[in-house]
Amino acid sequence: MNFRLLPEWAEQDAVMLTWPHKHTDWADNLARVEPVYVELAKHITHYQFLVVVAHDEALKAHITALLNQANINLERVHFVVTPTNDTWARDHGPLTCANINDETKLKVYDFTFNGWGNKFESTLDNQINKAVVEQLSHANNDYQALDMVLEGGGIEINEHGVLLTTSECLLNKNRNPDLSSQDIETLLKTHLGATDFLWVDHGYLAGDDTDSHIDTLVRFAPNNTLVYVQCDDENDEHFTALKAMENQLKSFKTAGNTPYTLVELPWPKAAYDDENSRLPATYANYLIINNAVLVPTYNDVNDDRALAQVQIAYPQHTIIGVNCQPIIEQFGSLHCITMQLPRGFLAGAAQ
Repeated sequence: MNFRLLPEWAEQDAVMLTWPHKHTDWADNLARVEPVYVELAKHITHYQFLVVVAHDEALKAHITALLNQANINLERVHFVVTPTNDTWARDHGPLTCANINDETKLKVYDFTFNGWGNKFESTLDNQINKAVVEQLSHANNDYQALDMVLEGGGIEINEHGVLLTTSECLLNKNRNPDLSSQDIETLLKTHLGATDFLWVDHGYLAGDDTDSHIDTLVRFAPNNTLVYVQCDDENDEHFTALKAMENQLKSFKTAGNTPYTLVELPWPKAAYDDENSRLPATYANYLIINNAVLVPTYNDVNDDRALAQVQIAYPQHTIIGVNCQPIIEQFGSLHCITMQLPRGFLAGAAQ
């Protein structure tokens, strides 16, 4: 296997957003949510291209008007028009691998997306990647659809090919009920070029529909670094599970048999929706782009410390906070609504 999933900090052509619309669960909150998408579009296009997936031509026209009003350079924006159920690009988006001997050769994997274990309708979202590849992908890229259920938010990989995930998600019977952990490792070695695995067995977020996606809890940074959420409130329902997660992270060893460098993220205060359901606020759900990291903030006293901690993990990047309070009201955050497309993905994307 000569192809390997690229770490998020690898050079990118673009970031993909699947825009919310009136036929999604965002319908009642579009007035608050769309400005977050516009802000993300502005930051992303400052550093690289943006791919916007639009449900139909009418939505494309609406998005174009919003971006024009925000003085966003539309020459940096590529549209894909295809029907969508929802907006969680991290989980329905493509997972792109590069040849370890020639990073200009890419393999675009289209894993099956089943709405996080058939919790939500996802038929349209499961067809988005094919449309993206047909409309935008470089002709040299190799596209392959796979029957295995896998979401981008459920895995992390570093520059050494170590794959980080949670047993709660990848071993959940609502994804691939016939596959053991060994089966899953074999498949991810074959398709994603993983060389080793770190299975996180503890940790969750109340209000999270994904069965403990890793990108809400622990993230890789370069040089054998793990960035993780730390709960310091003993009265919080998450305290015991996240303390057990922290202890497990301390036990992990690199290929050189040394501990990982750990960078803790603060714990935001509990947030609730109008129905008193707890919202999954987490600072771990950040997006790495070319030369910058976009970090979700929540109008919280810990926002500034979160930005400072992310800066420690990515010292060469500019750290930018984005208010994601409206996004967590739909039970996700910044990383969940984005998917990076690495260098060479887009046809004619020279910058």
